[in-house]
Amino acid sequence: MNEHLNLSHKLLVTIVKKGVASKVVKASKEAGAEGGTIIYGKGTGIHETKKFFGISVEPEKEMILTLVPKEKMDLVLSAVEQAGKLDKPGNGIGFVIDVKRIAGIVHLLKLENQSSKQGG
Repeated sequence: MNEHLNLSHKLLVTIVKKGVASKVVKASKEAGAEGGTIIYGKGTGIHETKKFFGISVEPEKEMILTLVPKEKMDLVLSAVEQAGKLDKPGNGIGFVIDVKRIAGIVHLLKLENQSSKQGG
């Protein structure tokens, strides 16, 4: 593990309707995030069940996991909210989770080492 990696990140979890995730990821990257992971699933909320010829259909959802530096979170969350139209009912949800430990982001460790060698 990279225990010496002294980064302060948070996890932004965004759940939107199918087809919206790529727009959300693009907006988050423009706001300072490095990318995201999209996971596909089904919604089961109170507003999710629709009828089609008398058969209940649960809409497909996309969940985006975005690891964001703490200092960029407000900007990224605002961009995601706007891109996903999360201010309108039924369009999705976004929430932030604290991250205690991180592994697998070696490229950030290299950047941190370069910065410390250059006196930054």
